[in-house]
Amino acid sequence: MESKDLRKAGLKVTLPRTKILEILDQNRHQHMSAEDVYRCLLEAGEDIGLATVYRVLTQFEAAGLVQRHNFEGNQGVFELNKGEHHDHMVCTECGGIEEFMDAIIEDRQELIAHDHGFDLTAHSMILYGRCRKCRGKR
Repeated sequence: MESKDLRKAGLKVTLPRTKILEILDQNRHQHMSAEDVYRCLLEAGEDIGLATVYRVLTQFEAAGLVQRHNFEGNQGVFELNKGEHHDHMVCTECGGIEEFMDAIIEDRQELIAHDHGFDLTAHSMILYGRCRKCRGKR
């Protein structure tokens, strides 16, 4: 993502927005909390406060640039909106998050919604369990 994406989303290009967008882009395969983003800013020597990080992430969410997830027992985490639907598996031991997409599950959810006369506009599936690494520790 770039500065033009900010403009396209109707946001003014500012240093904090640009830096936060860069961090999210550099960590695009992770789900980051506001504190994670703030920590990366500090490590990079940027003078952007935690309140600004929260405010910018909220603006990004409203503009559709990021998606916020509140997985059970965890704080809110953000990921860049890649424009592709996917679901999540969350490890209840280490907190790791795996993304997945399964066309059969997606089709089945559409069918279930249709059978119930429901016009499906969005959905979220989160599976909780123990990841391979945590299962191997026992």
